[in-house]
Amino acid sequence: MALNKTKCSKAAAAHALTYSLPFLILDPSAVAFAVICITHFFIDRFRLARYVVYAKNLILGPKKYWHKWEDCKETGYHKDVPQWLSLWLLVASDNTIHLLINWAALSYL
Repeated sequence: MALNKTKCSKAAAAHALTYSLPFLILDPSAVAFAVICITHFFIDRFRLARYVVYAKNLILGPKKYWHKWEDCKETGYHKDVPQWLSLWLLVASDNTIHLLINWAALSYL
């Protein structure tokens, strides 16, 4: 699932459902469970965290970090950032987004 979730919607859906099922132990509302599962699918399937990272760099970073999307599209970080670093930063950003959505869904829905 991890290798194919960005290439195949079925793999992404299986991953999102597998990820979301343990939340049923917390007895969330149906809406909260759906939000967790559906957002997880879209974030992972379309690698949305890289857009968040790119936008963060444009909004909060100094002009020297403003780069064209074409130079940043793999991870949201410029291609000059070491690949291992940009990948781990993307993973951290992705997981932070998931955690924030999970917390909001469980707290407010």
